[in-house]
Amino acid sequence: MPSYSIGQAAGLLGVSPETVRRWADAGRLPVRRVAEGARAVDGVVLAAFAKERAAGLHPVPETAAATSVRNAFAGIVTSVRLDDVAAQVEVQSGPHRVVSVVTRESVEELGIAVGVSVTARVKSTEVHIDVP
Repeated sequence: MPSYSIGQAAGLLGVSPETVRRWADAGRLPVRRVAEGARAVDGVVLAAFAKERAAGLHPVPETAAATSVRNAFAGIVTSVRLDDVAAQVEVQSGPHRVVSVVTRESVEELGIAVGVSVTARVKSTEVHIDVP
């Protein structure tokens, strides 16, 4: 039976690893200890939890922002370029590179820096698809 690290489970659930740790600590998501004390989630347990969460039985904690955005890319910040007013933030989400331009103030308030785990959420009124 496959098992997943806290980070892998977070990626599959579309939440941060810290959220998965909180769920585990609260007993909402069963985990087990593996080598060197790391925690792992059994694949069958994770699949059931994901289905229950999608059905509303395990909602996102109230501390999480409510959003209508469905395209979420959990990843790690690989670059931050600051200007006087704006900032360019580059996120690596698996094989995907997501670049966003946000205010410098937002970067500073959120503590966004290289190495920080973030979720890039994409919402657009237009999506273009090209075929080679």
